[in-house]
Amino acid sequence: MSLRGINAYQKNNVKQAVSTADPHKLTLLLLQGAMDRIAYAKGAMERKDFVNKSKFVTKATSIVIYLRDTLDMDVGGEIAENLFALYNYIVEIVNEGHFNDDKAKLDEAYSLLEPIRDAWISIPESAKLEAYQQKELAASNER
Repeated sequence: MSLRGINAYQKNNVKQAVSTADPHKLTLLLLQGAMDRIAYAKGAMERKDFVNKSKFVTKATSIVIYLRDTLDMDVGGEIAENLFALYNYIVEIVNEGHFNDDKAKLDEAYSLLEPIRDAWISIPESAKLEAYQQKELAASNER
């Protein structure tokens, strides 16, 4: 199978995962996507492939900015505020790593996202269901 065929297969898998995902799964996919793009950018940096490095850094920072901008600051309180600041810092160090060809900065960004992703994975199903039910109840009360 050609590389183009593999890429098309992977894109279809991602599209299918996104189309059937709940909000928890979408956030998990975004976190993993940002981590993957950071790793790809580091590989491109090592190969001196500046075009792809830029492409992957742009995608990684776009994902992290999206994660930051979709935080519910009213509901999330201090946790949301801390995540907002952390996501800002991650964007800063990814860009700093990009501009200075500093792999250590990309490693730092990856290592900051990894525990968030791992914590997200460890949320019990019962807690996810309870959160969705509370959100639906709040939405129905607003109508």
